[in-house]
Amino acid sequence: MKRTIKYYRIIWLRHDLPAGLSVFLVALPLCLGIALASGAPLYAGLLSGIIGGLVVSLISGSPLAVSGPAAGLTTLVAASIISLGDYKIFLLAVIIAGLFQLLLGLLKLGVIANYFPSSVIKGMLAAIGIILISKQIPLALGYDQPDFWTSGFIKLFTFNNFWGSIENLNHHLTRGAIVITVISLIVLLLFQLPSAKKLKIIPAPLLVVVIGIIANIIFTNQAAGLSLSQTQLVNIPSNIFSEITFPDFTKLFSSTQVWKDGIIIGLLATLETLLCIEAVDKLDKRNRITPVNRELVAQGIGNMTCGLLGAIPITAVVVRGAANVDAGARTKLSAFTHGLFLLLAVLLVPFLLNKIPYASLAAILIITGYNLTKPKLFRNMWSLGWKQFIPFILTIIVILLTDLLIGVSIGLLISIYFIVRNNFKAEYKITRSLHNGIETDYIKLNTNVTFLNKVKLRKVLDEVPENSVLTIDGSECNFIDYDILEIISEYHNKAHDRHIQLHLIGIEKVNVNAVH
Repeated sequence: MKRTIKYYRIIWLRHDLPAGLSVFLVALPLCLGIALASGAPLYAGLLSGIIGGLVVSLISGSPLAVSGPAAGLTTLVAASIISLGDYKIFLLAVIIAGLFQLLLGLLKLGVIANYFPSSVIKGMLAAIGIILISKQIPLALGYDQPDFWTSGFIKLFTFNNFWGSIENLNHHLTRGAIVITVISLIVLLLFQLPSAKKLKIIPAPLLVVVIGIIANIIFTNQAAGLSLSQTQLVNIPSNIFSEITFPDFTKLFSSTQVWKDGIIIGLLATLETLLCIEAVDKLDKRNRITPVNRELVAQGIGNMTCGLLGAIPITAVVVRGAANVDAGARTKLSAFTHGLFLLLAVLLVPFLLNKIPYASLAAILIITGYNLTKPKLFRNMWSLGWKQFIPFILTIIVILLTDLLIGVSIGLLISIYFIVRNNFKAEYKITRSLHNGIETDYIKLNTNVTFLNKVKLRKVLDEVPENSVLTIDGSECNFIDYDILEIISEYHNKAHDRHIQLHLIGIEKVNVNAVH
């Protein structure tokens, strides 16, 4: 026992402590930025990071994944807060989301992500990226009013909304914020270049935040015209625990919207977590595989805790997980350590956090959004053909026109359409030939033939001419649906009247006399 404790202490000191510090430096600005993009109190993002580190990491079976607020949920969270009209009621939706994830884990339904086509998931994330970028532009330009672009994405571009918002924005532009945003974007883009690998000792988001703070100090002392106002800086309460908002349980059954939002948040958080876990497992040099059902239990308990303590929902996050791997983490103690550092930062240096410009966070989120919707992604989906590109692009368009749930549903329906269409073509093959002047048709049934093939098969059988020979071969089928057997049996009864010589191979006739 003592040897085991000593071993883990050495691993923590050599690997997990420095890795946890690195992830903390990446996570701190992202926690603030994602809370900002979600329209939630900024402390809610920090609380989510703390819960993701201190609670989820202890329950999770993943050695390297790190949980916290995720960019993929910002659009949904922002829309839910607005539609429910009260942050206290929104927290109920977060608790329901966590309960939904917990049930999925306990029922061992962690395979749910496998039933969502890749094209639809990529389309969903790309749409979120586009919305994320659009929502950060006003903050990046120095706009400090909370009412800009509160309507849906497409409504922004109606004549009245667009010109009214642009005119309003023009009166609130801040040159200092624009300078900080431009410098921040340049730094973030430079850090994405392959040649910048040596610079990655310092996390790019942290460097951007430091540059923003220093730039504003210089503006204040040397160029007052460029200095930022207090409303353009982060505002964290000196004691966030005294400011925490708790859920209003009296409203739990007051509206079905709370439950609808909770289940949608839970489903999206589950998808994002499972995709992240798969990506991080691929990065693990020791080839460890995360138990997905246990991960859903951990995420469920984490999100229920977030709802109870006034935080925004969490998922496992690729950016944090990748940073954890790059920093040399060995065990989940690194994720716990990052949560501990976040807690200490909130308790000991909230005054330092309040010097961070919103423009710096907006720049980080613009690049985060860009990474979700890169032009390279669109080119790649196009190269895969129409069956992948159409569900992908339609998911994006419908999400932008309506909302996330409808967009994903339409994308799923289009994907199912292509599956059904392929099924029509793939499950049997027809060969026609002439023998001694008599037409001979040979229909080969393949693998699984279901009711989806009914219409096409009936049409093919009706086209077989009189005075011919027809062979239907089902000898290599794993499964033939009763509906198909019924059609073939009915046809067998009528074939004699049409002078068709019918041969069945590996197909058992069924009784169709009782069919009405």
